[in-house]
Amino acid sequence: MNGPLTVEGLGKVYPGFSLGPLGFALEPGKITGFIGRNGAGKTTTLHAVVGFLRPDSGTVRFWGQALEGHEALLRQRVGFVSAGMRFYQRQSLKRITDTLRPFYTRWDEGAYRRCLRRFALDEGKTPEKLSNGMQLKYLLSLALSHGAELLLLDEPTSGLDPVSRAEVLETLLTLRDAGCTVLFSTHITSDLEKTADRILYLSRGELKADCTLDDFTDAWRLYHGTADAVAALPPELVHGRRRSREGLSALLRRADADALGLPCESAGLEDVMVHLEQEADEHEA
Repeated sequence: MNGPLTVEGLGKVYPGFSLGPLGFALEPGKITGFIGRNGAGKTTTLHAVVGFLRPDSGTVRFWGQALEGHEALLRQRVGFVSAGMRFYQRQSLKRITDTLRPFYTRWDEGAYRRCLRRFALDEGKTPEKLSNGMQLKYLLSLALSHGAELLLLDEPTSGLDPVSRAEVLETLLTLRDAGCTVLFSTHITSDLEKTADRILYLSRGELKADCTLDDFTDAWRLYHGTADAVAALPPELVHGRRRSREGLSALLRRADADALGLPCESAGLEDVMVHLEQEADEHEA
């Protein structure tokens, strides 16, 4: 209950979509990847957690405290970055930073300057003169400069070139090693395979997995074969089929693949998610 973030029974209902109820807790000093297709509810979850929207049910606690009534204290310890965040487009980055700096009691000017250099940011420019990727780098620079113990990141590598993405991931690993806790959503599953300790998998508003990355992927195997060979598999054991170079790929639980004696290969994070979502689409159709 006193970990960096504990979510219990979180729910939000919209016309045509329901989120939750969700329950999960972040482990201190770990990087947790938040995965799911567009519309699964990842951004809604993060916005509810940080108070950008009011959930219909559930509780959210940071280190055992509710955000309501403790906003000023908790915002010192939590950094939030979303690709959809926007500042005044015609104010210089320097002026924006000068406005925000006094609100953080643990502001680290040295860390801020290092981020500016690392991300090649010019404080004289305005957000409207920056690409979406560069604006995201600026948001990350702010979040990394006030001593946050918990980082909540919504698509933090979206729109970044491969070199910039690598720099961000290296920074997150360094922060984790220093004891910082990170939760970040992304569609770039390779980023999670390089950094994440744990995985939260959200599908159609429901939390389908909350486990280590290794446990999530090790539970599955991929079988590649012709359309006839895949069709011959027991249908109740197949969790999604996809076109592949060899013909079709089928996702099976590791125990089932072993019991059938199939020549399978390990499944990556993207393999598992894509096949499971395809299976969900078939059930919904």
